[in-house]
Amino acid sequence: MVDGLLVPPPARFLGDLSLFGTFGRLLGFSADDTPPDYRAQVREVLSYFDGTSVHPDGRPLEVTPAQGADVEVLVLGASPGVSAQVAGELGLPFAANYHTSPSATLDAVAAYRAAFRPGRIAAPHVLVSADVVVADDDDRARELAAPYGQWVLDIRSGRGAHPYVTPQEAQARAWTEEERAAVRDRVDTQFVGSPATVTERLETLARATGADELVLTTITTEHTDRVRSYELLAKAWGA
Repeated sequence: MVDGLLVPPPARFLGDLSLFGTFGRLLGFSADDTPPDYRAQVREVLSYFDGTSVHPDGRPLEVTPAQGADVEVLVLGASPGVSAQVAGELGLPFAANYHTSPSATLDAVAAYRAAFRPGRIAAPHVLVSADVVVADDDDRARELAAPYGQWVLDIRSGRGAHPYVTPQEAQARAWTEEERAAVRDRVDTQFVGSPATVTERLETLARATGADELVLTTITTEHTDRVRSYELLAKAWGA
C-alpha cells in the first residue's frame, strides 16, 4: 500500500505468449525485439498537426486531415520507460495504465514528472486509468465483476481477449493457484462495489497518483449493466 493505494507486485504471464511477439512486429519491433524509435514516431505525428512535416527529400508534406485540427495529443504508458520519458520531454499529457499495470503506475507518473519540460502544455498533466464496476450494492457489483479474472487470464496466457462469460459461468469455474496468481494484481485493483465504495477508492487513486483526470472503463457481460455502472458513478461523483 502507498498512501492507501494498492500497488501489487508485477504479474507473471502464463502459456503460449507467441501472440505478443506478433503484436510487437505489427508495432514495428525488429526480429531481435529492438523497438522502433518512439521519440521520432511521436515527433512525426506532432509535425502533422504543426504543419512542419516534410518528405524524405525535404519538401513540405501537407497532411490534410490534420491541418487546423484541434486534437489533444497525449501519451499512454504502462511503465517508467520510454513512453513516460517522451511525454515529459515533449511537454505532453501522460496517461498511466493503472488498469493494466498497477505495479508500475506510481513509478511511471514519477518518471513523467521528472522528465517534464514545457511544450504543448506548460505543466505536467497526468491521467490515470482504472477498471470500474458499480452496482446498487457491493454484492451485486462483485457478481457482475466475476468474469473479469477469466478475461484477464485469457489475455495473459496468450489466448487473446475472448468474449465475456456470464457471472454464473465465471463463479462455477475451477481455478488453480497458478492461474489465480497470474491475475491477482488485476482483480485486486479493479474498483468494484456500490457508488460510495468505488468513489472512495477512486479518490484514493487520484490522491496517491496526483492525477488531474481519471480514465474509467467498465466491462460487464450485459451492456445494460455497463450503462447502469456509469450512471451510478456519475451521480455519486457529482454529489
